[in-house]
Amino acid sequence: IDQRIVGCDRVAANGDTANKIGTYSLAVLARRHGIPFYVAGPRTTFDIETADGTAIVVEERGPDEVRGLGGRASAPALTEVWNPAFDVTPVDLIDAFVTDVGVIEPPYGTTIRAALERSGDVPAATAR
Repeated sequence: IDQRIVGCDRVAANGDTANKIGTYSLAVLARRHGIPFYVAGPRTTFDIETADGTAIVVEERGPDEVRGLGGRASAPALTEVWNPAFDVTPVDLIDAFVTDVGVIEPPYGTTIRAALERSGDVPAATAR
């Protein structure tokens, strides 16, 4: 594997990225093995009003999705379950963002805003 490219559902102003559960694990594995990790998505997934990943609300899925398989229970009904639909990948695990306005590279705190300003999605006067 030469590189890993994943999608994204939401990207905070600092570059922390929310995507389907398991994305964070892929990023950790890529970093451990020296494989570049890229996130691809349209500029509309960037949210500069959200400072970082701690402010991204992660959707919780129903517990019965993991308490059984094929309609058969594999755990007692009262078993506590945490079933997030998304996880957040920290910016330090991301090598670049591939977007419809170009490739965005570190330092993300300034380059994300600059890319959105160039695209016209963020007025330059309010981006700083």
